[in-house]
Amino acid sequence: MADLRVSEAANLLGVSDDTVRRWLDAGRLAEGSHSSGPKTVDAASVALLMAEQSQLQARAVQQSARNRFPGIVTRVEKDGVMALVEIQAGPHRVTSLMSRESADELGLAPGSLVAAVIKSTNVIVELEAAT
Repeated sequence: MADLRVSEAANLLGVSDDTVRRWLDAGRLAEGSHSSGPKTVDAASVALLMAEQSQLQARAVQQSARNRFPGIVTRVEKDGVMALVEIQAGPHRVTSLMSRESADELGLAPGSLVAAVIKSTNVIVELEAAT
């Protein structure tokens, strides 16, 4: 498995570089296999931690969707019938188009704490370019 820079691991986990370094020191994450140069993080240990964290997320109800991204509303645009809602979920921007009535009933406004729940029949996986 590949190694990640500390900053890359921190970005994936949604924590600071210092937190990743503390987790490396505590054994919560495994160090990468590079013996020289800056400290790296074993990508497999990051994947395991991310999987554990996703299983610990509290769910108010049971559902079939597995892609749940807690975040904050950054923009709401409403017209006569529809509403566009943008959510910042960690490093990801998620956009939802819903009825204006739904947005009004939920009281969505910038600053609202929400979760974007995504269910799709197609998932595209891209391999990140080597850095």
